[in-house]
Amino acid sequence: MQVFKFGGAALKDASNIQNVGQIIQAHQASIRFIVISALGKTTNALEVIINKYVNQDNSYQEAIDNLFQEHIHIIEGLFSVKNQAFILPKILQFQKEIHSFFNLNKEANYTFIYDQIVPYGELLSSSIVSAYLDSIGISNKWIDARDMIATDNNYTEAKVDFTKSEPLIHQFMDASTINITQGFIARNENGYSTTLGREGSDYTAAVISYCINASKMLIWKDVPAVLNADPRLFNDTIAIPELSYREAIEMTFYGAQVIHPKTIKPLQNKNIPLLVKSFIDKNAIGTTIGGSKINEHIEYPPIIVYKTDQVLLSISVKDFSFIAEENLSHIFRIFSTNGLRIHMTHSGAISFSACVENKPERIKSLLKDLAHNYDVKYNESLELLTIRHYTAEKIEALTLNKNILLTHKTRTTIQLLMRSE
Repeated sequence: MQVFKFGGAALKDASNIQNVGQIIQAHQASIRFIVISALGKTTNALEVIINKYVNQDNSYQEAIDNLFQEHIHIIEGLFSVKNQAFILPKILQFQKEIHSFFNLNKEANYTFIYDQIVPYGELLSSSIVSAYLDSIGISNKWIDARDMIATDNNYTEAKVDFTKSEPLIHQFMDASTINITQGFIARNENGYSTTLGREGSDYTAAVISYCINASKMLIWKDVPAVLNADPRLFNDTIAIPELSYREAIEMTFYGAQVIHPKTIKPLQNKNIPLLVKSFIDKNAIGTTIGGSKINEHIEYPPIIVYKTDQVLLSISVKDFSFIAEENLSHIFRIFSTNGLRIHMTHSGAISFSACVENKPERIKSLLKDLAHNYDVKYNESLELLTIRHYTAEKIEALTLNKNILLTHKTRTTIQLLMRSE
């Protein structure tokens, strides 16, 4: 009983969806759940639409229609005219719901608005995949993940309530067929949509794997295995055939785009192995993470995580008193409320510095909230380099011609916040 997860890159166009269909066809006897992300760059497009709406730019309505037209174009490439009639009404209903929300919404909170709109990316893609599988003879049941995954009210970074979710998953799951659902999205006790954090579809698959006691979870990506660095940025990457749960958690904590940071814990709790496989090269061995056969003492190459467009915020109390635990607790709550994950910190006597990704709308809200009690200065356009299992040679090579603003170093990990000279 396995859980498969397909990301946006695997679903970006009609031919890719057909390829996914072939993978599912080859494994369908062992699959219980398939978790689907939004097609291609749909989440980015929905974020643009939300920002236009929040900024009172009425072109958001045209942007909605353009996004749906892109999905309809994919449908036309997948289905006969006759079969299009079975999926188009559902797609057009989603389009109507988005327009209706924007027309009726009175809530100003950005994270709330975000979580009511962004889930439509996954609802669209999973509906198309489910209908396509039906058209090629693969029986399946489409389930709205929001009916199964229960969370708290922390919009954009909602916490899953496993006690409530597990019976719901078993209630909606059909044990006699493949169940198709969405990653990343959920619902709170008030009936509103929530999301589990950007790229959270991996985590959804892990939650489901935990709740149904899956024998294995598989993530299908556009790389042959987990690599020691992003192949789009580095041309000398190394495939890692095995990872311990611990190493995978460390990598994702520092921002490696392998899997969502929360994915490992539910799998580790039940010793469920995670396989990262290539949807391009289906014969590639991939990477096995965890499970009873993994050696915890694997020798790893230097593992590199490189992030651009970082912001360093320096926060100090207005009365020149010490930054104490009470201040830090308050500051961290403000970051959390605004949906900003801190990648690196530094504490001084009267100031606290935090490095975050540059998310303009959220940082604007953060600065407003901090201004009541703190003075804030910040540097933009920074780069954050993290190296696990570093060597002196690797540090020197990757910091050449860089002005280093901040360094954190332990026995196994070094982080350097820097900018180009």
